[in-house]
Amino acid sequence: MTSHESVTALPEPTHRGKVRDVFDLGDQLLLVATDRVSAFDVVLPNAIPDKGRILTGISDFWFRDTESLVPNHVISTDVADFPKPFAGVDELRGRSMLVHKAERIDVECVVRGYIAGGGWADYQRTGRVSGHELPPGLTKGARLPQPIFTPSTKEDEGHDEPIDFDETVAIVGAKLAETLRDLSIRIYEHGHRVAREKGFLLADTKFEFGLLGDEMILIDEVLTPDSSRYWRREDYRPGEPPDSWDKQVIRDYLDGVDWNKQPPGPRLPDEIVNRARERYLDVHLAITGRDLDG
Repeated sequence: MTSHESVTALPEPTHRGKVRDVFDLGDQLLLVATDRVSAFDVVLPNAIPDKGRILTGISDFWFRDTESLVPNHVISTDVADFPKPFAGVDELRGRSMLVHKAERIDVECVVRGYIAGGGWADYQRTGRVSGHELPPGLTKGARLPQPIFTPSTKEDEGHDEPIDFDETVAIVGAKLAETLRDLSIRIYEHGHRVAREKGFLLADTKFEFGLLGDEMILIDEVLTPDSSRYWRREDYRPGEPPDSWDKQVIRDYLDGVDWNKQPPGPRLPDEIVNRARERYLDVHLAITGRDLDG
C-alpha cells in the first residue's frame, strides 16, 4: 500500500480517497490508510513510506485516550479480528481500522488554540476568524485567550469552505451545533494538554463526528499530523511560529516550484519525502511512546 494501487489480493475498495481506501462491509467499514500523500487536494505521484502505519498508530492512541470524553467508531485495529477476506492480511497490519459505519455529520469541526495558517490570514484582513472577534495586536502564532471553534463545510469534492457558528446551525440545527462546538473544544484542550506534556504544542486541529443511532461518535482520524498542526514546544516563540511537524514541509516545497496546483502533481524529491517521513515519525514516537515497530 505504498502507491496509488491497493493490495491486489484484496477486493477493489468501495471508495478510494486521496489517501485512504474504504471497504464497505454493511454496518461496518474497513479503513485502510495508504502511504499516498495529497497536497492542495491533489494526490502526488510518490508516497511517504510508512505514512499509513504512522498515522494509524497516532489515531489509535488518541481514540483510546479520548474514550472518556466521547465514544468513537473503532471496533478493532487487529487484523486477526477482521472479517474474511481481510483477516490476517499482512499488508493491512498496522494501517487499518475496522469501524462502525456512522451517519457522517457534514461539518468539519476545526478548533484553533493559536493564530496561524488560514486563521492568521483572516485575522490580518478583518480582525476576526469565523465570526470570532479577536483581541487587536496579536502576533503570528500567538496563543489565543481560549480555543475557538472555526468550522468548515465538509465537501466530497473540491475545497472545504470556512463557515461561522450561525452557518453551522443552519446546516445541522442549534442543539447539534452546540454539541459539536463544545465537544470539539473539550477534545482539543485535552489533546493540547497531553501533547504539551510530550513535547509538542497542538496549534489547531479538525475533527469529524457521526451519528450511530442516536449517539454522537468521533470518526475518521483524530489528532494526526495530517489533521492537526503540531509545533515542537521547545521551538515556540510568539511572533515567530516554529516549523510545523506535519506535511507543511511538502506544501512549502510545492509553493516554491512551477506548479498550478492542478493535477497532475509534481514528483517530490527524496529529500522532501525523507524530511516529511521523519517529522511524522517524531510525532508518532512522542505521542504514542513507541517506535513504529515497537
